[in-house]
Amino acid sequence: MADLFCDDDTRALAERAIMLPGDLHNGINASRAVETLAELAGTEHPVAVVCGSGFERQPDLIDAIARRFPLAGCGGEAIRRVKDPETFAADCEELGIPHPALQREPPADPEHWLVKRDGGAGGTHIRRANGDAAQAGRYFQRRIAGASVSALFVGDGESARIVGFSRQFLSPAPDAPYRYGGAVRLCRFDRVDATIIGGWLTALTRRAGLVGLCSADLIRNADGYHLLEINPRPGATLDIFDADDAPLMEAHIRAGRGEPYRLPRFLDCMAATIAYADQPVDSFPAIAWPEWVADRQSAGTVLEAGDPVCTIFARGPSAEAARRTLAERQQALQHHWNGGRP
Repeated sequence: MADLFCDDDTRALAERAIMLPGDLHNGINASRAVETLAELAGTEHPVAVVCGSGFERQPDLIDAIARRFPLAGCGGEAIRRVKDPETFAADCEELGIPHPALQREPPADPEHWLVKRDGGAGGTHIRRANGDAAQAGRYFQRRIAGASVSALFVGDGESARIVGFSRQFLSPAPDAPYRYGGAVRLCRFDRVDATIIGGWLTALTRRAGLVGLCSADLIRNADGYHLLEINPRPGATLDIFDADDAPLMEAHIRAGRGEPYRLPRFLDCMAATIAYADQPVDSFPAIAWPEWVADRQSAGTVLEAGDPVCTIFARGPSAEAARRTLAERQQALQHHWNGGRP
């Protein structure tokens, strides 16, 4: 496992773990990433390299990895297609998929627009337009009010199979009002809507050659669903959809090989949230972590305000019940790194 953080549970679960060059704010250091993976592999021949969040900003790095190792998931060409704002918008227009307007020049009515970074992920790069000037690598997207919904799906280059739907929620920060907070897996979803969205995702999968686990972010309002973006890699909702009897990583690898795969079924709802440090932590305390926590910070780590601390999970018979349990668990944990404050 190669990771920017190499937290405690990653090291405990992985046969070998190594820290990727780079950091949360600047991303992965592309010039050293391939040699880091080679160091991790040693003399062994990996079954596949699975790239997670952060790599979609660097499709050239994906191509470099694919030249050195077997790659599971989307290659650089597919990533460029769906993460280039103009190309993606043009594809949606041609395929009849509702998609918010975008432009590079500052809009005349900025209160109705957002500013986004090309290839951005996680929501920290998004903010309201407020008289911003045009800037390389950034674009303006019309803001659509409504409920956030995400679809996790598996592509095989020709068609898409939806794993399930989730409802996303934010964890706003002063400098990142659209920072990703978490998601809750929905155990019910309108079949007609699911069929329509599935058709959109199949059309885009065929157009871009999407392979393996991907996710689609949508907004629902009185006018229906609007597709915001495609994340062409396993995303933050992977854990709330995974199942022992149908592992999603197996589906991810098999889809890229054109092999059959299974998808899990769900009878309840599961939620996950990222707990962030709301103030600097000079030395993270030793915590007896409960089993419903992952991505655990190591004792002694220095954190800045806004750094992720851990991921918290909860289940329930409904999305609301799972969210309530999640909030209770987060409050119970936060006092450990907030100096005794809840």
